[in-house]
Amino acid sequence: MHVPDGLIDAPVSLAAGVVAATGVAVCLRGARRELDDRTAPLAGLTAAFVFAAQMLNFPVAAGTSGHLLGGTLAAILVGPYTGVLCVSVVLLVQGLLFADGGLTALGVNIVDMALVTVLVGYGLFRLLVRVLPRSRAAVSGASFVAALVSVPVSALAFTGIYAIGGTTDVPLAAVAGAMVGVHVLIGLGEALITMVTVSSVLATRPDLVHGARDQIRRLELRKAPAEPSGVRA
Repeated sequence: MHVPDGLIDAPVSLAAGVVAATGVAVCLRGARRELDDRTAPLAGLTAAFVFAAQMLNFPVAAGTSGHLLGGTLAAILVGPYTGVLCVSVVLLVQGLLFADGGLTALGVNIVDMALVTVLVGYGLFRLLVRVLPRSRAAVSGASFVAALVSVPVSALAFTGIYAIGGTTDVPLAAVAGAMVGVHVLIGLGEALITMVTVSSVLATRPDLVHGARDQIRRLELRKAPAEPSGVRA
């Protein structure tokens, strides 16, 4: 999914950079409402997890491979604004240190892999948890569906960007078919990773799952009422 230098022409890359910079600026302001002394460390852990997971590829089909995008997962755990920032930082570090995605295409990658996945994935997740029963199983299922859908939608977004500013002679229909077909399979892997991660946090600290704070009440330990002490004759 990482777009290399030269695949998208300069005007479209510049426009995507402006959109990405604006989106990140908005998210910097919004993240102030999402982060506090308790959730800030989780944001760092989430970014580190997404970074590590994106470095691990899994085989898909016909010699292709895929990796976690992480936008939906990050948004569910730490909030949509902070989620965009987490993925954007990961993409910046990968581009600077590992040449994974071109620097001139950084704006395209942030729009495609951070903004689109968070908007689609988190939006769908919140819609699902509102209509599903209030339970941990429902939240986990909603995270699976949201992550699954966000990946091929991100592939479609890239196809749209390629249609406007692509620099190769590959037909648009071929690009769309290859991107969406492969990323549906990648989405299954992303959905499983997202569901397992969200379920694990829900089992231990449900109060730290930003997207489900109003759906699941933290379990409280209650003491049994003390029996009245009687006086023996």
